[in-house]
Amino acid sequence: MAAMHGDGTRYSIGELAHRTGLSVRTVRFYSDSGVVPPAGRTEAGYRVYDAEALARLELVRTLRELGIDLATIRRVLAREQRVPEVAAAHAAALDAQIRTLRLRRAVLRVIAARGSDPEEMRQMHRLAHLSDEERRRIVDDFLDEVFDGLDIDPGFAARMRAGRPELPDDPTPEQVDAWIELAELVRDEDFRRRIRQMSERHAADRAAGTQTGDPAAFQRLAALVAERAGAALEAGIDPASDEARPIAGELAAAFAEAEGRGEERAPPAPPAPPAALADRLATGTDARAERYWQLLAVINGWPPVPTTVPAWEWLIAALRAREA
Repeated sequence: MAAMHGDGTRYSIGELAHRTGLSVRTVRFYSDSGVVPPAGRTEAGYRVYDAEALARLELVRTLRELGIDLATIRRVLAREQRVPEVAAAHAAALDAQIRTLRLRRAVLRVIAARGSDPEEMRQMHRLAHLSDEERRRIVDDFLDEVFDGLDIDPGFAARMRAGRPELPDDPTPEQVDAWIELAELVRDEDFRRRIRQMSERHAADRAAGTQTGDPAAFQRLAALVAERAGAALEAGIDPASDEARPIAGELAAAFAEAEGRGEERAPPAPPAPPAALADRLATGTDARAERYWQLLAVINGWPPVPTTVPAWEWLIAALRAREA
């Protein structure tokens, strides 16, 4: 029970502990450290505390429960730092911790789903915890290598460089898995060589004026290939069959009409021999290149990128069959 003296209510350590829900040992520690000094002592030498000490102790308990360190609490009690400032700084620190914990959770779920061995687990953990800048640098280094020394269309290069991985603060396991796969893909030497070949072909077509320069025109061509060749593939039409010939011819004519349209009022290009067009298309057709954009879409939360490579491969086979 609180003792009453002429100068107001006084509390023993036990009473202070009871009122705050702290242990006697904890209250004694705060008292010994000067955070909650006693208001005086009894005739028997026991420490007693006043209402101000009770209020200070309540504040200390609240701040400690929020994770504020004792040194900061001392500054708050000494009015060297305001509670709102402390709260804002601590909230920012907690945000960072929460992001780290969420990322760890996502990585652990990926590891569990993959059944990763210890080495893969270490690699995944390292890749997942890279900073945004480090993730961008991995992709930039890849693009620097595959474009190095080539006369690449500036618009095309800009679109490629705009496709950077931006892992969100609270990534799903699918996004973490996609980032890890993308990082592994762009560091694969065979994939780099393949994209370098595509880039060299792009530069050669640009120099020869046989490139479909208008991005919108290329998108229309890609949609047409996905529609016509994709339907033929789904219908089980053999690309070497007579039934495939008009489809291949239609698509070859569409490419001939579109090529060179990057120049205003450019005349239609003469149709390329089917085998030559097939070779050019084959250089730019690779399931891993398509996977690159599919992974970026997952990481960045873009609309899904459909799988169209099988349709392009059907068209390439049909074009080659026309000259067989």
